[in-house]
Amino acid sequence: MARKDRPHTPDGRYLLSRGVLKRCTNPNLDDSTRRKAIKALMQARMARDSHAVLEAKIILGEAGAVWWQDGAPDYSNQAPNETPYADWWASLPDTEQEKGR
Repeated sequence: MARKDRPHTPDGRYLLSRGVLKRCTNPNLDDSTRRKAIKALMQARMARDSHAVLEAKIILGEAGAVWWQDGAPDYSNQAPNETPYADWWASLPDTEQEKGR
């Protein structure tokens, strides 16, 4: 399933994949930087180069320091019902929750 089809938290920071929150790409990246990082990520995955995958994810904001500025902690890799997103998650219809599992 494409990332865009998965449930996204209301603040746009996370999407749900395999039952856990995954950090979204930094929406403040300029298009050129985002495209180059995505290309590098795809090439690194094809080469099975985990170090290069991590480097690309850091550039995209999906790993490393969080891209938001309000001091909120990172809930990556946690089940949504164990985070401040629990009420949002519980409010989603079963069909939407299923997309994140």
